[in-house]
Order: sequence, then structure tokens, then C-alpha cells
Amino acid sequence: MRVILFLFVVIPILEMWLLITVGGVIGPLPTIGLVLLTAMLGVVLIRQQGFSTLTRARAKMSEGKLPASEMIEGLFLAIGGALLLTPGFFTDALGFACVLPGIRHLMIAWGVRQFKFRNVTTPRAPGENTGNARHTIDGEFRRED
Repeated sequence: MRVILFLFVVIPILEMWLLITVGGVIGPLPTIGLVLLTAMLGVVLIRQQGFSTLTRARAKMSEGKLPASEMIEGLFLAIGGALLLTPGFFTDALGFACVLPGIRHLMIAWGVRQFKFRNVTTPRAPGENTGNARHTIDGEFRRED
């Protein structure tokens, strides 16, 4: 719930504040021009990075490998593209972080490490309960036709 509140309330307020502040310093027309410039630059970067990622994914698939990292990169590119097309400077910064290869790879590596550490479970002996079995359903099953 907090994430949704942050996404739909705090970020738009931050964006409005940044746009008003920058507009007050450099003027309204240059601010609008800067927002349009970042959107156009973002489209160019997404296209370039998207083709690169697609080429690597096709190469892996032709070798019979699963292009897992390319799929994650594609997701980041899609999110970055949406953020870059959203007017504002904060979303542009997040969008460029998702689109630029070096930063994107660091973010993906960090996310993978976080996911691995939080979702690793050690095998347990049958019947052993350590209190970590959050998703275990104990019961019987009988099919009735």
C-alpha cells in the first residue's frame, strides 16, 4: 500500500515541484523544451538498447539457451521508456537509469542479489517446522467425480 501511495501521490507532487522550480529559474519555454529533449533522447536510447538486447536474445535462443538476462533487461527498458515519456525530471532520471546500460546492469545485479537472499530456503526434513513455512498447506485431497 505504501508503494502505491508513493507512486501515485508523492512522485507527481515531486514532479510538479521540480517543474515549477526549474521553470522559475530558466523560464517556462526552456523547461518545456528540456522535457521534450529528454523524451526524444530517451526514445533514441531505448531504440538503440532495445535492438542490442533483442540481438543478444536471438543469439542466445539460437544457441538453445534461455535469454533470461535479456528478458530482464527488456523489462527495464520498457519501464525506462514509460518513465522517459512521462513529463518530469524525476521520472526522467529514473528512466535514464533504466535505459543506460551500466546503471541498468548495476540495478539488475542488485535486484538479483536481493531476490536470492530473500527467497533462499534450506531443505528441511519432513515434518520439521521452524516457523518459516508461510506458504505450506497441510491437508488431504480426495477427488470426487
